[in-house]
Amino acid sequence: MKSEPVLVLLVEDNEDHAELLKRTLREAADMVRIVHARDGEAALDYLGLSGAEPGEGRNETPGLVLLDLRLPRIDGLDVLRRIKEAKRLRLVPVVVLTTSSAPSDISRAYRLHANSYLAKPVSFDHFSRLMRTLSRYWTVWNARPGAQRAAPALPA
Repeated sequence: MKSEPVLVLLVEDNEDHAELLKRTLREAADMVRIVHARDGEAALDYLGLSGAEPGEGRNETPGLVLLDLRLPRIDGLDVLRRIKEAKRLRLVPVVVLTTSSAPSDISRAYRLHANSYLAKPVSFDHFSRLMRTLSRYWTVWNARPGAQRAAPALPA
């Protein structure tokens, strides 16, 4: 059985981080499609959650959201809250990927039902390794509701 591509919504305002994330996502999981939102407002708009009357969303629902916290226009924690409040998006895994390792940010993200919280390493090598591991876990190994997936082979 062939795996379906995983749609990843990448919400990241730092272009250098976004390019590295895109590259490592594609290297780690060949069955991935990436939509890049450069701020919280763009992410909510893509998900159909902007405006006073949120709609059903005109775009495909992502299989994973990678969410920075410090975003222009609408803060990442606000985006997380809106995603998890939307019944149709509640089961979408949201991984907070940010420079902040502040206990208050970590606690608040988990209270808002983040599925994972990762502080971005400063070192390029550590960041690259983290992204490869994260990519494989969430786009290949993790079982998603309703997805028809073949069991992935574990590395030797």
